[in-house]
Parts: sequence; C-alpha cells; structure tokens
Amino acid sequence: MKKLSKTEAEKEIRDIENKTPKEIKKIKRLAMRHNIKIGELRKKFCKKCFSTKLKIISIKNKIKKIGCESCGNVARWKMKS
Repeated sequence: MKKLSKTEAEKEIRDIENKTPKEIKKIKRLAMRHNIKIGELRKKFCKKCFSTKLKIISIKNKIKKIGCESCGNVARWKMKS
C-alpha cells in the first residue's frame, strides 16, 4: 500500500459507499493510522463484519435498532431529539 498524506486519506475515507467488507476494514485502519474521525460514516457499516447490508429493526424510546443482514449483529443507536 502506498503512503498517503492526511488530506488524501480523508478523501479516500469519505467514499465508503459500495465497498466490500475487506475495503471498509482497510479504510477504517487508514483512519486510525492518520487519526481521522469517521463520525457518522461508522453508522453505515457493521461493526462486527464491516458489511454495508444494514436494515432498521425498530425504533422505540429514542433508540434505533439496526441489524446486519450478513452476520445478524444488532447495533443500538441513540437518536437525536
């Protein structure tokens, strides 16, 4: 893998749509290496298997449950008021 500057790495990280789990894992490692915050992009892939196949299971008491279609992992996110 070639060396990237921090600005080049930020551009690479922003384009997370339509990536394979292997590519997403590399992007996450790249962000950690350059100390770049992923922010809201971390909600677009599964924390366990890095898949982008997520679906909303339920929304209850300002908590959104999101399930991964690949591995079955359930993430719970607090919704903004």
